[in-house]
Amino acid sequence: MKQKNNPLSATVTIAAISIFVIGGIVLMGKTKDANSQPGGGPATGVSPANITDLVGKPVPQFSLRDRDGVEYSSENLKGKNVVLFFNEGLMCYPACWNQIVALAQDKRFQNDTTVVLSVVTDAPGDWRQAIVKMPELGYAKTLFDPDRKASKAFGVLTTGSSMHYGSLPGHTYIVIDKNGVIRYVYDDPRMAINNNLIFAELGKLSS
Repeated sequence: MKQKNNPLSATVTIAAISIFVIGGIVLMGKTKDANSQPGGGPATGVSPANITDLVGKPVPQFSLRDRDGVEYSSENLKGKNVVLFFNEGLMCYPACWNQIVALAQDKRFQNDTTVVLSVVTDAPGDWRQAIVKMPELGYAKTLFDPDRKASKAFGVLTTGSSMHYGSLPGHTYIVIDKNGVIRYVYDDPRMAINNNLIFAELGKLSS
């Protein structure tokens, strides 16, 4: 006896095939991402926009304040060699904290021609808990970028060091000369202390 076609059965079969195909596409995407840095960053250690492209260009306009409300901007920092250390802040203990303190305590950076600033995306009020845990942080020049405008302008939310890719900076250094031109960029997924490297790059600005 000849069986009639079952429209419901055909619909279920088509749906199953669709799910299988879509699932395969998703799996392929995940396999590709497995080669990326932790947090979803590119395996190459640079952002899609490539922050090294900033070298030789005027610094993006920015204006940030420290815990005391003192403003540091692309305009009022001209005339100084500037180091901006963008990092994850509160969530990056102890690596970022140690680097912030190391930069603040390094006497080589303590002169009239150099300003070293650590930039975090935390709110100033939240940063107090970090200082309680590590009092040395209170002596660092820390700027706050809670709306991430400066971090976006510099492209540091999408670097290889970012553990929260697209949301938070990781461990990125920007060296700016007295004319407000970016001269060196370094992103470090290892999240190491890089004082010697940064000092060497500052030395090139005065040579």
